[in-house]
Amino acid sequence: MDRYNDELVKLAKSIWEFAEIKWKEHKSVAAQMEVLKKHGFQIRENLADLPTAFCAEYGAEGGVTIGILGEFDALSGLSQVEDLAERKEKRKGECGHGCGHHLLGTASIGAALKVRDYIEVNHLKAKVIYFGCPAEEGGSGKAFMAKAGCFDAADVAITWHPFTGNAIFTGSLQANKQVYVRFRGKGAHAAASPHLGRSALDGLELVNIGVQFLREHMQDFERIHYSIVDPGSASPNVVQPYAEGLYLLRSKDTKHVNRLYQRFEKIVEGAGLMTETEPEIVFDKACSNVIPNSVIEEELYKAFLEEGPMKFTEEEIQYAERFRATYPEENIESENTIGFAEDKSGELQYLKEHILYDKILKYKHSDEIVMGSSDVGDCSNAVPTAQIITACFAIGTTAHSWQEVAQGKSSIAMKGMLKASNVMARAAIHLIENPERVQKAKEELIRVRGEQFTSPIPDGAKPRMS
Repeated sequence: MDRYNDELVKLAKSIWEFAEIKWKEHKSVAAQMEVLKKHGFQIRENLADLPTAFCAEYGAEGGVTIGILGEFDALSGLSQVEDLAERKEKRKGECGHGCGHHLLGTASIGAALKVRDYIEVNHLKAKVIYFGCPAEEGGSGKAFMAKAGCFDAADVAITWHPFTGNAIFTGSLQANKQVYVRFRGKGAHAAASPHLGRSALDGLELVNIGVQFLREHMQDFERIHYSIVDPGSASPNVVQPYAEGLYLLRSKDTKHVNRLYQRFEKIVEGAGLMTETEPEIVFDKACSNVIPNSVIEEELYKAFLEEGPMKFTEEEIQYAERFRATYPEENIESENTIGFAEDKSGELQYLKEHILYDKILKYKHSDEIVMGSSDVGDCSNAVPTAQIITACFAIGTTAHSWQEVAQGKSSIAMKGMLKASNVMARAAIHLIENPERVQKAKEELIRVRGEQFTSPIPDGAKPRMS
């Protein structure tokens, strides 16, 4: 299980340095493909017509095919000096790996390499496929891949995510839909002839006001977020002829997202009527809710127990303490493992007393909605899918923060990455050895989802890559 460790650590640190944003992960993809080609994998590029989506296959038809999902995109504006427990950009205005995707894809490649070895040594008719999935952050690359049928070649899919604890990630995540809202009005001098102008910016602001009133009448599992991406000109004495916003709507599944979206459309229409401007809604991306699969979760939990938790040195604990001191107590109270724990008060107490997570949380399957979204949802609707989390950062470190970027090359992060790789490989091997478990996982998916997966992405829709 440890033969690839040095190679994987080198790869992860390289991708941390590249820190490429969605749809532009060319260096990260090239580095991953170089490793996979070296070890005999067959590469297919440009999956679903996405330039940074690819897969790497090894093995033969006739048995179980394991899919392992990897990500590698970074986040804008999160450049950070490594190992430094204070905010300091490494490259001004650049990206940073604030969600640990440099670890995510690398560990998944490690798992694929270990499954490859097992297939080769035992001369099995089985296959492992590593799916290189771009643009998880704001692009939902897997949703476009699922719509194109990319995951249909796998019998099951396994993945993971770097976090601050060790657990099976169980429960559902929200479906979402993201759209651009554009208003076109008439420019005019704001003082001399305001009556001749029709403000596109007024239209956009009225959408936000309408959304604020809608929030009172949304269900608890729903969210709407927005960003004004173009307010028009920088001159306040101009009646703005153009304005554009980006809106992200979330609900518990695609059906409920579409219901919420229909209400949102009426707000946009009304804002256009009130301002005598022309509104336009342009689809950007969408993803499905996650369908948890208890069969694969059980296999991952069993493999996790066999592997055991990471052991941390006193030096690593002291390193993590420096970052723990940079955020408030409420970070601890918001940790993910509390939501997965049966004894929530006991888990909170553990988190308060520890700097690094050195146990494996007891597993219990859940169908409850976790606030947040992931394009893993579309893969989980296409094939049975499950994932784990491992402790890669100090307890209390929030995702999408400079603290997470800073810790991304640490020995703690690398231990969590290598542990995830081993757990996924163990679970995959057991599924290859026990095809009846794969069949049960498929039966569970059909029972929960229904006979067929319907993508939330409209036919012909393409992601916006610029």
